[in-house]
Amino acid sequence: MATTNTPGLSTIESLLLAAMERGDTRMETGRKIITFREGMAEEGIRALRSRSIDVADAREFRDQAVDEMDVASAEALVFPEIGVALASDATMAEHGLNDDAVRSADASILAIEPEQFFFASNSEFLRGFSSAVHAIIQDIGQPPPAPPEEQPEAEVLGATWGLIRCRVLPSLYSGAGIKIAVLDTGIDTGHPAFAGRIAATATFVGQPVQDLNGHGTHCAGTAAGPKAPAGSIPRYGIGHLARLYIGKVLTNAGSGTTASVLGGMNWAIANRCEVISMSLGGAMPVQASYTNAGAAALRAGCLIVAAAGNDAGPTGAPANSPTILSVASLDPSLAPSSFSNFGKIEIAAPGRDVYSAWPRPTLYRTISGTSMATPHVAGCAALWAQSNAGLRGQALWNRLQATALARPYPATRVGRGLVQAP
Repeated sequence: MATTNTPGLSTIESLLLAAMERGDTRMETGRKIITFREGMAEEGIRALRSRSIDVADAREFRDQAVDEMDVASAEALVFPEIGVALASDATMAEHGLNDDAVRSADASILAIEPEQFFFASNSEFLRGFSSAVHAIIQDIGQPPPAPPEEQPEAEVLGATWGLIRCRVLPSLYSGAGIKIAVLDTGIDTGHPAFAGRIAATATFVGQPVQDLNGHGTHCAGTAAGPKAPAGSIPRYGIGHLARLYIGKVLTNAGSGTTASVLGGMNWAIANRCEVISMSLGGAMPVQASYTNAGAAALRAGCLIVAAAGNDAGPTGAPANSPTILSVASLDPSLAPSSFSNFGKIEIAAPGRDVYSAWPRPTLYRTISGTSMATPHVAGCAALWAQSNAGLRGQALWNRLQATALARPYPATRVGRGLVQAP
């Protein structure tokens, strides 16, 4: 599992440097993700240990909040809630874990896949892996440059256009008693919008949860910002009394790996967060590990919603998994955004020119992307979950789709339509 770390760098940054040094232009980290069959995680763990592999188990850590850097000496790291393990190529080779041979000999193993790099879904890094590496290496130790400051339009009349279109204002629900996990670049823990609202935090990237990027704070603001922001700020948050669980699965440069993202998913499910919001992705086929994680979430009464991506191409991972609710972006006209990915789409939400929280001292900013659409769905999902204790997991997924406002566009662009609050 472990990789050689450069002093002062996180595991993810070290993996990016290693990829650049070996001239690898793929999205692969050089490690493997082992996915166990449903209900066979314990058998899978025993199988690894029977080969004398030193296995670290997320259950050995409080609330299963395990950072790879905490177990750097282990040969494999297991996420038991979702039935997935991480191991290095060197470990696989040393213990004779040939992909095809292991799958045929071990009934507990469903798939062995290359681990991938992941990025915030509105990141410029998604334009290509090579540019991603160079951009991230240049930004190591520094937050990325902030986008230009923009202001909400005057006609929002007390709320952002997204909240108005999703019929949040008339809703009788607040998200009280519901846990929303935001798996992203962290959050500005001192932002006034979240005072007393953050129930738990965890990092999976070797950096403090404090958000030096902005992406995670913005997404958390839409999903669960305050009902009445101070001053003349329009309302921009939906589940204003929901409890926030913040998992930092992307670095301050906006980068992560399959393992950092899976670690956050495992943690959110272990904490039984009814709604799990993921505004991140990668242009790759369906991954067995994410499908496993989505299925585990549904069985536990949780729902994962993920951004479709902004390449104007096919829906990326993890949103393309059949067990994860994929979210497309709409413009203020309620037409599909030009950048929004298409294909496997379940639902759509406001994603263009979205105003929300931003790390201090800026406090607020307007940005665009399927990243911004996803927390609209997460916030509305929290309201629906509060409205009926039976709306959990698949039932919550079904209700969101059944109540969406139909739009005259193909389902491959907007799914069932625009998400609506109860």
